[in-house]
Amino acid sequence: MELKATEKNHQLYKHYTSGIIAKVPDSTLQQEIQDLQHNADHLTLRPRFKLADVFFFCRKALESIVDDDVTKCFSAQELESWNLLTRSNYNFHYISLKLLALWVLGVLIRYGVLLPFRVTVAITGIFLFIVLSTLVGFIPCIKLRTYLSDKVHLMGYRLCVRSLTGIITYHNRENKPKNDGICVANHTTPIDGIILANDCCYSLVGQLHGGLLGMIQRAMVKSSPHIWFERAEVKDRHLVAKRLRNHVADKNKHPVLIFPEGTCVNNTSVMMFRKGSFEIGCTIYPAAIKYDPRFGDAFWNSSKFGLVGYLLRMMSSWAIVCNVWYLPPMNRKEGEDAVQFANRVKAAIAAQGGLVDLIWDAGLKRTKVKGTFKEEQQELYSKILLGDHEYQNHGSI
Repeated sequence: MELKATEKNHQLYKHYTSGIIAKVPDSTLQQEIQDLQHNADHLTLRPRFKLADVFFFCRKALESIVDDDVTKCFSAQELESWNLLTRSNYNFHYISLKLLALWVLGVLIRYGVLLPFRVTVAITGIFLFIVLSTLVGFIPCIKLRTYLSDKVHLMGYRLCVRSLTGIITYHNRENKPKNDGICVANHTTPIDGIILANDCCYSLVGQLHGGLLGMIQRAMVKSSPHIWFERAEVKDRHLVAKRLRNHVADKNKHPVLIFPEGTCVNNTSVMMFRKGSFEIGCTIYPAAIKYDPRFGDAFWNSSKFGLVGYLLRMMSSWAIVCNVWYLPPMNRKEGEDAVQFANRVKAAIAAQGGLVDLIWDAGLKRTKVKGTFKEEQQELYSKILLGDHEYQNHGSI
């Protein structure tokens, strides 16, 4: 799957490759063990434990320590060429005077011209959005209020995109989400919602905050039916599911926009989708977002940068260039549970966006690996040694 996604990514960007370093796919546990045992003993007719089997697990452990599939998803992509923003390799100390002159010129343009202009556009957009959304919320006519609210939201989102010099290409717009379902997408940055809402109005879901962000949220909900939760309500899965069902059941409300990964990933992979959005029983509208890191890295490494520092880096980059693909709507199949449905949607997004489809939970960014993952590897190794039939008989004793 990883090799297929890498080849897909190369085809999508073959005319302007980003030069992202890819990893060769690993062999499976069963293949490695069989190779080790075959090399160790050609006379054995059935698999059995051999001391050589330990080498596979030792090698995998060392590989995970040096370069695992999860940790690198939460760090910025490393480019093969320098984009005049930051060094692509900090161990490379050679300085070219021509490149240094270009970099200095770029700094003057980005911080002296682009940044002040972008900050002005962003402040103007946020101010107009808050004021106009609040005024529209007082209009008694529902149809007029909904119409004006859509216009105000689109204006606000598009001004925010302009403040980042966003260059967005939307594909397959005939598959844009409708009012009878939920739109799900891979998550790279807090502006993912703005990127999608720049083309279509959505109802957003999230926790209610304080400060400027809370002011924006309260202004939004006055004119449009967004779903905001208090801090104590976020962990109540039944309450969240109930409000989502009630929202999608109303055909007059916008589709809900959700990022099932739950945290930002560096746009090289798609990690496990939380099953909550797929238990609602409505139509799912997948969307794949792929950023071009050559002009600016959109990934938000929240453990390294605060929100203000991140936005400053975004506004001081050259541009935010990305592609958005609307995939055909998907529904849960008969006999398919929420986890299987979520994995099927995730695989479709990964294949379309040229991303690696990973089974790991993005929550590993802040938590430890669950014991069930270790148990799965132990069970698989037992099946290799005993065979499926003997393993089942042994487990039933």
